[in-house]
Amino acid sequence: MAKGKNIRITVILECTGCDKKSVNKKSTGISRYITQKNRQNTPSRLELKKFCRFCYKHTIHAEIKK
Repeated sequence: MAKGKNIRITVILECTGCDKKSVNKKSTGISRYITQKNRQNTPSRLELKKFCRFCYKHTIHAEIKK
């Protein structure tokens, strides 16, 4: 087998619901998940609905740059 480009890459998903500049929140963290995606099947940015422990609800987590 020839070793070429890695098709599966590691991506970081970040919560889009967390307000980064909120002062009144109890905790000002940002929820992040690490996962893998297939570069050939999903060339666009990945968006998944995951649980955010800072918002205390399920929100959309979008792929960010490394």
